[in-house]
Amino acid sequence: MSDADPHHLGHVDLAIVGGGMVGAALACACAERGLTIAVIDGQPPQRTWPAGQIDLRVSALSRASQRLLERIGAWPRIVELGISPYREMVVWDAVGGAAIQFDAAELGEPDLGHIVENRAIRLALWERLEASERVQLLCPASLAQLETDGAHALLRLADARGLSAELVVGADGRDSFVREALGIEVDALDYAQRALVAHVEVAHWHRETAWQRFLPTGPLAFLPLADGRCSIVWSADEDRAEHLLALDDAAFIGELEVAFDKRLGPILSSGPRAAFPLRRQHAREYVRPRAALVGDAAHSIHPLAGQGVNLGFLDVAALIDALDHARERRRSLGSLQTLRRYERARRGDNAAMVAAMDGFKRLFGNRNPLLVGARNLGLAVAAHLPGIKPLFIRQALGLGEHLPTLARRG
Repeated sequence: MSDADPHHLGHVDLAIVGGGMVGAALACACAERGLTIAVIDGQPPQRTWPAGQIDLRVSALSRASQRLLERIGAWPRIVELGISPYREMVVWDAVGGAAIQFDAAELGEPDLGHIVENRAIRLALWERLEASERVQLLCPASLAQLETDGAHALLRLADARGLSAELVVGADGRDSFVREALGIEVDALDYAQRALVAHVEVAHWHRETAWQRFLPTGPLAFLPLADGRCSIVWSADEDRAEHLLALDDAAFIGELEVAFDKRLGPILSSGPRAAFPLRRQHAREYVRPRAALVGDAAHSIHPLAGQGVNLGFLDVAALIDALDHARERRRSLGSLQTLRRYERARRGDNAAMVAAMDGFKRLFGNRNPLLVGARNLGLAVAAHLPGIKPLFIRQALGLGEHLPTLARRG
């Protein structure tokens, strides 16, 4: 592929494959640093939606993610599109009844985070990219071929157009084409579960609280929305999920009230339902010469703690730190020396989170009386021992000083 090729789109500093929330955030951060970027994605963001309609896919953004989005200029638009703060979190076990509660006020903070529609986050980021002269948005487009050599990554699109880049970043989800093209293997486990999502209207105010009940068949979360409704995420075994999807609204509401123990009173109405398969996976490597993986392309976890996109945004911030470090020292952006710095910063932390979520899923999904007793004792101890709860809250708020620069306080 040469510059004389009529299909050649030129050379960029970064080619980002995947323009979802994580890939678009990376592109915004790189554009602000004067780098040239190409973003390759299959479809543009949703631009409009009916008033009062809530996307089925929402994320619980941590304070660290909020800081990143503020620093790349997307947060004001996200606020305009609609955010729902949550100030408390209540977690309890359906079998043993033990519970723990987290309150932002215990640390003098206004909230623990925000529930935000995925489409709002993506739209705000894309509007930033569309306003930048340094970004090519190749959309709709798909990657058909990827090769790397000592100096460049060479990309060929399905429509025969091509481009070269100093660094290619795979932000193309858990079925990543980039990861497969690089020959990077994953450690994976299919949970044989699905996450059922819907919006429900509840009789009692949700108190800007995120509620989670651990059921033997999987966790059930009620996430507070600004209009008083709740977004639910109900992780259930395949057969159970199929059953719940097939019910009419009245029967579904009846089962949901039992599962949630009517914690917010009767459920008055339920909107459309959808379900997504759950799989844990972790790439054995995050980087190769001229290439890196971020977000779900590198790791995907059980949604019980709502940490998926937050981990992806931390990947973005850590990769930016590595690129800044390289540029200060006039090193190549795509060299292994540069990229290993990113991998060291993130792979261990992500592996710990993957393992923790897997452990939680197994612990709370087990009906063994000894384990039921142990986990209830653990929740009770965590709820009452001084220092434990503030530690959890500090983690959720991103108050640690070890965070990457864009996600750090101050």
